[in-house]
Amino acid sequence: YINSTAERYLRRGQPVISVDTKKKELVHDFPSDAVGKAIPYGVYDMARNEAWVNIGRDHDTPQFAVASIRQWWKMMGNPAYPDAKDLIITADAGGSNGYRSRSWKIELQKFADKTRLRIHVSHFPPGTSQWNKIEHRLFCHITQNWRGKPLRSFESIVDLVGNTSTKTGLRFKAKLDKRKYKAGVEVTKAEMSQLALHPDKFHGEWNYVLKPSNLER
Repeated sequence: YINSTAERYLRRGQPVISVDTKKKELVHDFPSDAVGKAIPYGVYDMARNEAWVNIGRDHDTPQFAVASIRQWWKMMGNPAYPDAKDLIITADAGGSNGYRSRSWKIELQKFADKTRLRIHVSHFPPGTSQWNKIEHRLFCHITQNWRGKPLRSFESIVDLVGNTSTKTGLRFKAKLDKRKYKAGVEVTKAEMSQLALHPDKFHGEWNYVLKPSNLER
């Protein structure tokens, strides 16, 4: 279902992205000397074979996840798809972009309202995240590139990610995100009721659309 949905929108020229957070990495040579943990959040553009990696240094939250997608859209997505009406996102079932997260949906609604994009989300069911494109088309290359290299600073991580190259010509861009993201943000049922959220007929808990609020009126 996820593959057929992605292919349908790719044929229409609409952006389809795969997103996820890579494993946190200690910044320095040894854990006892670590100055913090880098949180790489990746956005992989399936059609253009391009990737945006937002390197966080605070908390891996839904706000951070959607901020990463927003930065991709600003820096790479919108210039490549100026006439886009839809954005399709494939993501894991858990973590900062998990299907149970209310904050994830709240932040996506804000993104939809600002960009006027219809945000289609498909979550891979638990235990199937290995099929998410970003796992084997993006993160594996980053891991190989910095294997055995000391991650002495956040800036060095950004450089290593940005200078990663692949045989398939995958293009990388990376940026350090210095913003703070509060963990454990509570979202009320009243706030959820204001979402322009439309579950799909097929497993609506995992597949849904968030429309711009002004299109609902």
